[in-house]
Amino acid sequence: MDTFALVVTILVALFFTYTNGFHDSANAIATSVSTRALTPRAALAMAAVMNLAGAFLGSGVAKTVSEGLIETPEGSKGMGILFAALIGAITWNLVTWYFGLPSSSSHALFGGMVGAALAGGTDVIWHGVVDKIIVPMFVSPVVGLVGGYLVMTAIMWIFRKANPHKAKRGFRIAQTVSAAGMALGHGLQDAQKTMGVVVMALVISGHSTYKDPIPVWVKIVCALMLSLGTYAGGGGSCGRWGGRSLSWIRRRGSLERPRGRRSCSPPRISSRRRFPRRMSSPRRSWVWGRRSG
Repeated sequence: MDTFALVVTILVALFFTYTNGFHDSANAIATSVSTRALTPRAALAMAAVMNLAGAFLGSGVAKTVSEGLIETPEGSKGMGILFAALIGAITWNLVTWYFGLPSSSSHALFGGMVGAALAGGTDVIWHGVVDKIIVPMFVSPVVGLVGGYLVMTAIMWIFRKANPHKAKRGFRIAQTVSAAGMALGHGLQDAQKTMGVVVMALVISGHSTYKDPIPVWVKIVCALMLSLGTYAGGGGSCGRWGGRSLSWIRRRGSLERPRGRRSCSPPRISSRRRFPRRMSSPRRSWVWGRRSG
């Protein structure tokens, strides 16, 4: 097997991990940043560290990617299949990140692997695709919806008589803990996807077998690339998630957009109320959404 093809495939897989990091980083930090529980820089650093830690906890996802979706291709055709799958997933990550679409990098990679396998004449393990990809894809949003509804209902009932100022401090700490847990799960899932692809590339090239444990260097480089991508790209994506759509909540007073470069921080809320000036002209004009004159 050509060593150059193996090296190129591994490098492309690591770049996919990098794009996965800055694509999904806003999921973990949006709530804690928009409520000012953490500064954007602190939230990104925490997410990067938790991604790094989560990558070393378990290897089930890596095994699914390397063995449970497609039959292991052989020779140069196998490297071509992995390369095509990774390029398709990277393209999807970049396009959806640019337009701020909350899409799944995991399903982009899995779909790329299945599509490349079909085009390359490699057998697809359809029962694995259905059981481990398609069914969870539809079940997970429903589970999240029901779980979020029940938890929010319980929180509102438990703290219905609590002091708002004291409860606010506790909820900020809880948001930090939940964001850390989200980032840890991100590392558990997304770093291991690339580990599975790299392991499959090593098996195709004859440098490893599926019975061997995942090499330590594979875990380290995949975890580092995911953490670097999370820290580097989170500023752009959280501007679409946390700094814009989640935190522009109107209160009494005026709501001012931050000037200058885009930031994840919420807009400043001025304590000085602004009232519309009297209109001296009898012509129609619109002030604060109401017609006057």
